[in-house]
Amino acid sequence: MGRRITGLVAALLAVFLLAPPAVAQQAGQQRGATLRIGLQQQIDSLNPFLGITLAATDIFRTIYPTLTTYSPEDFSVQPELAESWSSSPDKLTWTFRIRRGVEWSDGQPVTARDAAYTFNRMMTDPAAATANGNFVENFASVTAPDDHTLVIRTKQPQSTMLAIDAPIVPEHIWSKVDDVASFPNDQMPVVGSGPFVLTEYEPERYVTLEANPRFWRGAPEVSRLQFVQFKNSDAAVQALRKGDIDVVQKLTPAQFNALSGQEDVERVKGQGRRFYEIILNPGATDSENRSIGSGHPALRDVRVRQAIDHAIDRKTLVDRVLGGYGQIGSGYLPPIFADYHWSPQRPRQFDLQTANRILDEAGYQRGEDGIRRTPQGEPLNFDFVLHGDEPVDAQVGEFVKRWLADIGIRVELQPVSDNQLNERTIAGDFDMVVSGWSANPDPDYVLRLQTCAARPTPDGGGQPDSFLCDRVYDDLYQQQLAEFDPQARVDLVKQAQQRFYEQATGLILFYPNSLEAYRSDRFAGFTKQPKTDGVITGQQGYWGYYGAKPTEAAVSQAGADYGNVLWLLGGAVVLVGVVGTVVAIRRRATMDTRE
Repeated sequence: MGRRITGLVAALLAVFLLAPPAVAQQAGQQRGATLRIGLQQQIDSLNPFLGITLAATDIFRTIYPTLTTYSPEDFSVQPELAESWSSSPDKLTWTFRIRRGVEWSDGQPVTARDAAYTFNRMMTDPAAATANGNFVENFASVTAPDDHTLVIRTKQPQSTMLAIDAPIVPEHIWSKVDDVASFPNDQMPVVGSGPFVLTEYEPERYVTLEANPRFWRGAPEVSRLQFVQFKNSDAAVQALRKGDIDVVQKLTPAQFNALSGQEDVERVKGQGRRFYEIILNPGATDSENRSIGSGHPALRDVRVRQAIDHAIDRKTLVDRVLGGYGQIGSGYLPPIFADYHWSPQRPRQFDLQTANRILDEAGYQRGEDGIRRTPQGEPLNFDFVLHGDEPVDAQVGEFVKRWLADIGIRVELQPVSDNQLNERTIAGDFDMVVSGWSANPDPDYVLRLQTCAARPTPDGGGQPDSFLCDRVYDDLYQQQLAEFDPQARVDLVKQAQQRFYEQATGLILFYPNSLEAYRSDRFAGFTKQPKTDGVITGQQGYWGYYGAKPTEAAVSQAGADYGNVLWLLGGAVVLVGVVGTVVAIRRRATMDTRE
């Protein structure tokens, strides 16, 4: 906006605007069905060592193998690249038998040496450990005695050895990459061995993947998979209504309800894997125990954090913000993982009177303006950082602002971009901030986010959530990691959640349902995960996309895609091929939907 459009661009714009609104098929495109998924989230990186958002990891699972995967029926572990495994009696040595006959998309065989290379790169290169380094922190060595045997030795017993959800890359490609941190992995086609091969990428617009005929399970019935970027869900829903895309995820309750009865549109309501939280800055420190960021000193007091928790009405948020499509937050892990889900026996109920009493007794007295102050006289004015393009964030922010005003805390809502939110979060530059993660069937990944080890390093590494650094919590985390007895591990995980709850650095507000919709006139047979109340996107695996079955209408239409076409992103016109520069997506686009 504000820039003068040259005559040439204006002329091109006029031509494009006269073109029909439907998306166009690329010249020379093979006949077959294209499954088009609408995204409302940035893809932070195509590099599997760096990408952490749900959008990125969703794509990685269609391209790269993992040793094991999770069953679409019930999240149980099942073989993938490793067809079998065994461990030594002391649980320190694990031997994986790598499946024979698996090929990379360029025809090279997938071997144990690729897996050994991947894990060793993560163990020795800090950049390669950015996204999934927690899986290999306890590894002592990884070797490949032959092409079909992988041997991993750990320093201490590690109960997550069948849940190593790290993409395995081809050594013959990645051994030529000197600097992982700056490698975009955008040289097409990207070599993988999954059901699809990445063939085209337009930053901020779309990613196209072709069916991989070499996939060991057999080529998918969908010939092409395309993730189309939208600035907001309203634009994505309109594209779904028009038939310009086939699947929309992250629907708002209003959008989900509005699609009821829509011809040729099927809705999916699944039990979500995500938790939605407010992080309260407890005095952020880095891995060297040095204070960082700008957190308000009052929030270092656990009594203030617990008082804030008493001032939040979770039921109202579920009813008014989620429209009833979700569950009230309690423990750290969502109810979909019933074994590990925990709820406090005596939860902090919504009670403004109790919240005020706690603050009074802690010495935070109100000033003449009604705002409480620390014993040193500093007013309790907190900034609350939100995702600027998320309607849920905006609504939660307004409710919380009003409730905290009733206990003498002034809140300034600060909606920012995804990148800005996460840069500020990692830097500890906030008082309160919205966050949330998608939990895995094995809870270790998200549990680690609350450990001292997750804090950022002085050079900017690390992956913190709430900056909790608590010896009791860390001890419980380490114990659960080394515990192989299932029930004993469950007990330790619940004790860790209880400690996290007591410290109140992250307030779990709710577990939203996953609301999706798809074009039933074009596709059927989506595999849901789990089988009961499951979802078709954002899975722990590739099942939803791999199992999709195109209708005859989808095949005959040849699945027009978004290449070389004018399209609208939330009302903003984007010209492809007119603008000569591409804005690169910055890393760590959003923690809100991290795997």
